[in-house]
Amino acid sequence: MQTLNIVIIAVYLASMLLFGWWGRRRTSGTSDYLVAGRRLGPFLYTGTMSALVLGGASTVGGVGLGYEYGISGLWLVTAIGVGVLLLSLLFAPTLQRLKIFTVSQMLTLRYGSEATQVSSIVMLAYTLMLAATSTGAYASIFVVLFGWDRWLSIVVGGGIVLVYAVVGGMWSITLADMAQFLIMTVGLFALMLPLSLAQAGGWSGLGQRLDAEFFDLGGMGLQSILTYFVVYTLGLLIGQDIWQRVFTARSPQVARWGGSAAGVYCILYGVAGAVIGMAAAVALPQIEVRDDVFATVASQLLPVGLGGMALAAAVAAMMSTASGALIAAATVARADVVPLVRGLLERRRTRRLDAAAAHAQAEADAAEAKDFEEDVDTNRWWVLGLGLFVLALAIAVPDVVAALTIAYDILVGGLLVAILGGLVWPRGTGAGAAWSMAAGTLGTLATMITLEVQAEERFAGVYANEPIYVGLAASVLVYTVVSLLTTPTHPSVLAAWRRRTVEGAPEEFVRSRHVVDHR
Repeated sequence: MQTLNIVIIAVYLASMLLFGWWGRRRTSGTSDYLVAGRRLGPFLYTGTMSALVLGGASTVGGVGLGYEYGISGLWLVTAIGVGVLLLSLLFAPTLQRLKIFTVSQMLTLRYGSEATQVSSIVMLAYTLMLAATSTGAYASIFVVLFGWDRWLSIVVGGGIVLVYAVVGGMWSITLADMAQFLIMTVGLFALMLPLSLAQAGGWSGLGQRLDAEFFDLGGMGLQSILTYFVVYTLGLLIGQDIWQRVFTARSPQVARWGGSAAGVYCILYGVAGAVIGMAAAVALPQIEVRDDVFATVASQLLPVGLGGMALAAAVAAMMSTASGALIAAATVARADVVPLVRGLLERRRTRRLDAAAAHAQAEADAAEAKDFEEDVDTNRWWVLGLGLFVLALAIAVPDVVAALTIAYDILVGGLLVAILGGLVWPRGTGAGAAWSMAAGTLGTLATMITLEVQAEERFAGVYANEPIYVGLAASVLVYTVVSLLTTPTHPSVLAAWRRRTVEGAPEEFVRSRHVVDHR
């Protein structure tokens, strides 16, 4: 009976390969490959943003939380939806006008300082860990469904993602994400939600057979709910994988309202997942492992065939997150990390160049920027290389959640203030941003290590909330004080920034390796 479910998943996986061919036909330059030519309209943009942010944690994890905590299980995905809403309403139009590729480029434009490029190291680690975690998540479903070894599941599933991402870049990922968005919508809202509720006797059946705490929105505890908003909401505001999707919008209006629609969709997705978990608590009370609830509901409560569609929805959610994180990692590595490392090795000191040398360097950078824009094949090699690294990482390290948590903590505790400060506070300076990133990162890591040493349980410090809070506090304090004590950002830098954020960039900013530090 389960054969039909397996066939449906297999057909879905095979269809993913076609998206690589379709995307390749639409890709003629770096802009097409990395940000889909900045041409996505409302429908495509909403679908691809939703598919990106709703991964395994949202789909499998959200249902599992509903099974354990009831309606309170919605808070995880709700925190993600709120993050998308805030980003879309407050910052997405500004980011879309910049016509850039990475978060680090935004920092360089805003502050006129190369010191902020160290943020790219943290962003690269975050995107790689996110891709590896998502790869391991959908591989676990293949282990159960096909009976494969874990390494084979990673190679096959990850290989499919790698093929369409390498060949067609963001255009392939966009089409795949749209298909995944539709599958997720049908699988969760049209299949799992009504059918699982029917098995549990409807909403009235839930009320009669579940304890009152299952209907308490605060059932999982205020501390856990707050953690979701600190980690996921704030992380979504500054993640490279999320920003790169913002850059695909064809206009500021699409970025704002298409993203807002995605945020609302995410919140509804969270509510649906929690209710499905509650229905499973009634119909399948014997499940011991929370993360097994989704697959058990799909295989036991749904008719054969429809269960395959629901499982495909979970795989789709995880694959879309993995592919988005992979191309984000490749973009950061090539556009930011390589120039940063090269500059350190060459000990470049652009602030000390005289006018003639500065002009020559500017011309060289312009030529390099043109090569970057036209060289699609090099981008493909970067995606391939980092994709293979992600597969190896997912195979070698069965549980990379701890590493992803560390990356998330540094991302929020170390980089959030410098990034958002640059968007909302004109008095913020490059020195303030650089020192705040250092203080926030050190504060986060020091607190994490201290708690880890003191705790008896392994990874207790890693999963604690205190590191982010300490990092954020240190970052805010240092950013404010250093910015006020140092020379304001040069008026020419701010003027150029305002022109871009209000009128839009006349041409794409690819790399900003040549920055004159005005004093």
